[in-house]
Amino acid sequence: MDLDPRQYDHVRIKDSEINSVVLSYLVHNCYKETAESFLASTGMKQPEDYLEDMEKRKRIFHYALEGNALKAIELTEQLAHDLLEQNKDLHFDLLSLHFVELVCARKCDEALVFAQTKLTPFGNVQKYVEKLEDFMALLAYEEPEKSPMFHLLSLEYRQHVADNLNRAILGWSPIIFFEGFSQKLDHGFGKSLCRGVTKIELYILLLPYDFWCKGSHSEMIFIK
Repeated sequence: MDLDPRQYDHVRIKDSEINSVVLSYLVHNCYKETAESFLASTGMKQPEDYLEDMEKRKRIFHYALEGNALKAIELTEQLAHDLLEQNKDLHFDLLSLHFVELVCARKCDEALVFAQTKLTPFGNVQKYVEKLEDFMALLAYEEPEKSPMFHLLSLEYRQHVADNLNRAILGWSPIIFFEGFSQKLDHGFGKSLCRGVTKIELYILLLPYDFWCKGSHSEMIFIK
């Protein structure tokens, strides 16, 4: 049953709160040019070092997405020291990406050595045992793409790991906070104002018309 939007008429959201949410979205997704235009249009204060951090995160994200996990790990340790040490799940997933790349390159001996030195230590924790078994099973097939674990070789898996890494880095040293606004949204604002449209799309639809008239923002891609 659809909710009546009128029941949220009492919710008052400041322009500054909406702007903070939109900027957070742009920064999170590394939309640098759009973020710069948005800052100029709204007159918001530029967060310190946000452009440099955004570029670094973008590089790390793409390294992970391309399967160059060791480079992604190296840069992550430079940008967010101790993050991977404290986030073992993410560290395991990144190491698994490198293992998968070795398997895909048919470097089975090298993959086995890597698994023994880097992945096996995770086996001391029960929750990693099944994951280790799944990855090691890839070595049993001459064509791992045809194995039951073929999904571990997919772009979707790399995308999943890269997305988690990006969120973890951003959460490690957050630039923008909009907790108060999020609380208002959690109470129901916008839940049924526009069926099929995500909350962040709704926020961006509320942007001033003159912002969009100042140029093309082709890097904007809504992510559901």
